[in-house]
Amino acid sequence: MPAPRVLEAVGGGPFTFTGTTAVEAGPGTAGAARLLRSALGAATGLPLPPRRSGDEGPYVALAVDDDGFAAGPGLEAYRLDVDAGGVRITGGGVVGVHHGVQTLRQLLPPAAYRRAPVRSGPWTVPPVHVEDAPRFRWRGHLLDVARHFQPKDDVLRCLDLLALHKLNVLHLHLTDDQGWRLQIRRHPRLTEVGAWRPRTRLGHRASPLWDERPHGGFYTHDDIREIVAYAAERHITVVPEIDVPGHSQAAVAAHPELGNADAVDTAALGVWTDWGVSPHVLAPTDRTLRFYEEVLEEVLELFPSPWIHVGGDEVPTGEWRASPAAQDRIRTEGLSGEPALHAWFVSHFARHLAARGRRAVGWDEILDAGAGRLPPDAVVSSWRGYAGGIAAAEAGHDVVMCPEQQVYLDHRQHPGEVEPVPLGYVRTLEDVYRFEPVPPRLAGTPAAARVLGAQANMWTEAAETRQRVDYQTHPRLAAFAEVVWSDLPPPAARLFDDFRDRLEGAHLARLDALGVDYRPPAGPRPWQRRPGVLGRPIEGPPPIV
Repeated sequence: MPAPRVLEAVGGGPFTFTGTTAVEAGPGTAGAARLLRSALGAATGLPLPPRRSGDEGPYVALAVDDDGFAAGPGLEAYRLDVDAGGVRITGGGVVGVHHGVQTLRQLLPPAAYRRAPVRSGPWTVPPVHVEDAPRFRWRGHLLDVARHFQPKDDVLRCLDLLALHKLNVLHLHLTDDQGWRLQIRRHPRLTEVGAWRPRTRLGHRASPLWDERPHGGFYTHDDIREIVAYAAERHITVVPEIDVPGHSQAAVAAHPELGNADAVDTAALGVWTDWGVSPHVLAPTDRTLRFYEEVLEEVLELFPSPWIHVGGDEVPTGEWRASPAAQDRIRTEGLSGEPALHAWFVSHFARHLAARGRRAVGWDEILDAGAGRLPPDAVVSSWRGYAGGIAAAEAGHDVVMCPEQQVYLDHRQHPGEVEPVPLGYVRTLEDVYRFEPVPPRLAGTPAAARVLGAQANMWTEAAETRQRVDYQTHPRLAAFAEVVWSDLPPPAARLFDDFRDRLEGAHLARLDALGVDYRPPAGPRPWQRRPGVLGRPIEGPPPIV
C-alpha cells in the first residue's frame, strides 16, 4: 500500500529475521539502514547490527544502483528481492532505497509497526520480487496548523504516516486569520499576539456553540529545524505557507500597521475567533512589503524546500477600495483595479523568492489577474477545481492538483447523520480512489507534463485534535497515496474491490498498531461522533470544474 508496479512470488522459502540478522548498508544508504533498525528493531527487539566482512548467514543488503538504474525509472525507483538467503533492496537513488525499506516493513506482520515487541516472532517475509517507481513527483498532504494548532510531536507523527504511504511533500499551512504559528525573531509579536485567540467557534460558522478556552501555539526555530530534519531523513520536503495578502488578520492583530489603517481601525482587531474569510487584508504599502520580506528571509533560513507557498487565495478587496493608500498604489503602478493589485502583491513576493533561488507556490487565484506578472517558475495549487490547473499548465506553469471537490479531507466521508461535523461534499474512500490528477483536457498533450502531482488537503476548522485529524484523514490518505504513486488505469477501470481487500486485510491493522484513530469501514465509533456540533453538508455529487 500503495500497490507496486510489479509484485511477483518467487520460489523457495521465506526470509526470517533472527537475532543474528545483520544489515549491509552500501554507500549513501546509512539513513535507510538507520530507519530500518529504529523501526524494526523497536518492534521486534532484534539488534540488526551492521554486517561485517566475513559474516555468514542471511542478511539485509541496501544499495544504490551504479549501472544506470537512475537513468531509467528514476531516483525514487527500487527493486526488492526476498528469498531464504536474504533481502536485497536496490534503489535508483538513496530515496529509492528508503521506499524499498517501507515496502519491506509492509511485508512483515502489522505488529512490525509497534514501538515495542508484543510478540516473539517468527518475523518472516515471503519470497517475492518487487519493482516499483512513482507516477508523480509531487505526492503531497496539507496539514492546516493555523486554524487548530498541531503540537510538534503530532507533526512528526504525521511525517511517519506520510513516509508509510510513500508521500513526499508536507505542506504546512502556518498562518491564517485565526493564528500565526511560526516564530519570527525579528518580529516577536507575530507569535506573542498572533499565535493566540481568546475563544473558538465549534463547528461551522453558523453554529451557535463556542469553546471559551483560549487556543494557540507556535513552532520555535528549533522546532522547525527538528521537523525539517526528521522529514529529510524520510525524504519528505516540508513546504511552508505564509499567506499574503488575505487570510492575514492574525498578523494585523499583532502589527496593526500592516493593515489598511486608513480605511478601518486595525488597532481594534484581534486574532479572529470565527471561520470563513476575514475582510481584513494586508495593506499594499512599502512598509508591509518589507515586513514580509523580512519574514520570508527567516523562512528561507529554516526551510530548504525549493518551494515556498505564498497563499494568494480568497482576498476580499473592500478595504482596498476604501483605502486612499491602496488607491494611490493602483495609480502609481498603473494597475487596472483591485484584482490587479492582488496580482501585483503576490507577484512581488514570487519575484522576491525567485531572486533567491526558490519557487513560489500559490493557490489558483494568483492567475486570475496576474498570469503575465508571475515568474515563469511559479507553481499553481489548483484548489477551486481543475480549471485553474488547466489554465496554469497551458500557460506554462507547473501545477499541483488539489481540487476541493475531490481531495479535501475535511469534507465528509458518508451521507449518514452520525458523521461528525459534516462539511462539504460526500467524499468516500472509493471517491478518493477514483480521483485523477490529470484532467482529460490535458491528457495526451504536452501540458500534461506540467502536472507535478497532487495533494490531499486537511483543513482543521472542525478538527481541533489529533483524533479528529486522524478520523478525517485515514484511511482516505491511503487511497490518495495509491492514486499518486501507482500506475493505475483510468478511474472507471480501477479495481476498488482489490484496494479495499488490501486495506481491510492488512493496512488497517498497521494503522491500529500505530494508534491511528481512523474512520472504520462501518462508520464512526461512538467516541468519534460529535452530536450537536453543526456542520455544513453540501448535497449531491460534486461538480467537475
